[in-house]
Amino acid sequence: MTPTRQSLEAFFTAKKDRELLSQLRIADVPRHVAIIMDGNGRWAAKRGLPRAAGHRAGVKAVRETLASAIELGIGYVTAYSFSSENWRRPAEEVDVLMSLFVEVLERELDSLQRLGIRVKVIGREDDVPPETMAAFRRTEKNTAANETLTFIVALNYGGRTEIVDATRAIAAKAAGGILDPSEVDELLVSSHLYTAGVPDPDLVIRTSGEMRLSNFLLWQVAYSELWICQTLWPDFSRHDLLRAVVDYQSRDRRFGASS
Repeated sequence: MTPTRQSLEAFFTAKKDRELLSQLRIADVPRHVAIIMDGNGRWAAKRGLPRAAGHRAGVKAVRETLASAIELGIGYVTAYSFSSENWRRPAEEVDVLMSLFVEVLERELDSLQRLGIRVKVIGREDDVPPETMAAFRRTEKNTAANETLTFIVALNYGGRTEIVDATRAIAAKAAGGILDPSEVDELLVSSHLYTAGVPDPDLVIRTSGEMRLSNFLLWQVAYSELWICQTLWPDFSRHDLLRAVVDYQSRDRRFGASS
């Protein structure tokens, strides 16, 4: 979907959004936005609610973000939904999250199809409950032909683990005589990552004010622009995404070249 000034104004209707739209360059939106969705627990704690309530509230922010990304013409959104380190959380919270994934995928399928969103899951399948993994695989299959936006869900994901897995695959090919070690370069490594075939993120958004990558897409974000906001993830809105994109467009991306 190619956005127009008219379509954007019909979607971003608040006065504060219109002010940002006047600064937006439609032809220069990021192709790929990666998001570290942080703050669900703090959002719930501020309201005296269990952490599970924060995760449920965060689903609305995902829905809003995907719809907004489509309107802006963003082609890829990657969400850090569950890291390989998150298994250290209380078992009850993890169980709620794994069940919530299944519930949301089943409930939102019609909406994903209507919006033309293709779902792709990345990360290790190890330890993910079979019913949760099966729900993701069904959704991947059912949305495979959609072309408006690719939504990549990082599940049981760790950036270092991804690089280890890619290295093992390359080493196995070299040991088997399929690959000459001298052929190993950045393009070859990228082609063995979970995100093979997906452009590297142009913009990484982190909510809740934390200033770290938390083992997220370590290879891919080498030259991504970072945007940190204090907003807790359940409160992240279309205005926040628009703010991030407009700020991104103000950056001078030199990719290591001198100014």
